[in-house]
Amino acid sequence: MPIDYEKRDGVAYITLNNPAKANILDKPTSDAISEAWIDLWEDRDIRCAIVTGKGDRHFCGGHNLAPRPDLTAEDREYLRTQRIFWPLAGTVHGQKTGVDGRMGDHYPRVWKPVIAAINGWAAGAGMYMLLTSTDIRIASAENARFKFGLLTQGWVGNGPGPAMLVKQLRYVDAMKILLTDEAFDAPEALRVGLINEIVPHAELMSRAEALARHICTLPPAAVRMMKEFVIRFGQLPDDQAWHVQNMMNNMLIQTTMDAEEGRAAFNAKRPANFTGTLRKRGEPWPDLSEDDAKRLDEAYRGGEF
Repeated sequence: MPIDYEKRDGVAYITLNNPAKANILDKPTSDAISEAWIDLWEDRDIRCAIVTGKGDRHFCGGHNLAPRPDLTAEDREYLRTQRIFWPLAGTVHGQKTGVDGRMGDHYPRVWKPVIAAINGWAAGAGMYMLLTSTDIRIASAENARFKFGLLTQGWVGNGPGPAMLVKQLRYVDAMKILLTDEAFDAPEALRVGLINEIVPHAELMSRAEALARHICTLPPAAVRMMKEFVIRFGQLPDDQAWHVQNMMNNMLIQTTMDAEEGRAAFNAKRPANFTGTLRKRGEPWPDLSEDDAKRLDEAYRGGEF
C-alpha cells in the first residue's frame, strides 16, 4: 500500500509508506491520500489527523506522476499544453477536486486540524503538503530537512507552494527560501516560523499524538469552524472578518450543545465533555410584556447580559 491509514480514538493517521522512493507523491500515493482526506472529513468521530512518513529519512521527497509508458515526450508536451486551455471538468489545474474543490486532491485543506510529524526530508511536494494541508508542524531534530526544489530545476513549479509560503512567513524569509532554493534544517525552519516545535526523533510521534489528544477534548464543531474562519475569512478587513466570526459564533451557540456544556463545565469547575451534538430548532420566544420588554431593552442597551 502506498500509505498506511488508520483511525484510533478520534485521530486519523496518514503515513506515506514508500521509503525506498523517498515517500514521493506518485499517482497511487496521491490517489490513496485523497481517499483518506475524504474519509477523515466525513467521519464525524475523527477530530484530528496526523500526517507523517515511513522511516527516518523522508517525510515526502517530492512529486512523481510518472507518465504512461506509451507516451512520447511530444505527447506529454501536447497534453500539458491542452491542460492549460481545456482542463477537465471537476479538476483544479488538472488535479481532481477530491475533498477540497479549491486546492485539488493533492494539497487539500480539510476543516479539521492536521498535525505534521516531519520525520525527514520535506522537499518539493512534501513542502507543498506542509504549507497547504497541515496546521501544526512538529519536526525531528535529527532528521527533518526542507527544500523547495524549484529554481534549481529550472521552473517555478505547478503547485501552490510559493504563494502559500509568502502568506505564512515573513517576505524576506520566504524569498530567501524561494530565490536561493537552498536546503535548510529544523532550527532554521523554526526560526522562520515554518514549524512549531523541534523534538528528538524518538519523541516525534508521541508529541504529535499528545497535541492530537488535546484537540480531541475540544468542541469538534467549534474547532472545525475556527479553522474554516481563519483560512476562508481571516484575510478580510478586520471589521468584515469580525462580522463573519460573530455570525459563526452565534450559529454554534444556537445550533450545537457544546457552548452550553462549556459554560456549565466552567461554572462547575469540571472537565467539559464536548460531543458536537446538534440542537433541534425550538419554539419561538413568547411575546414580552411591556415591563419585560423595557427591562430587557435596558439590559441590552447597557450590555449587561
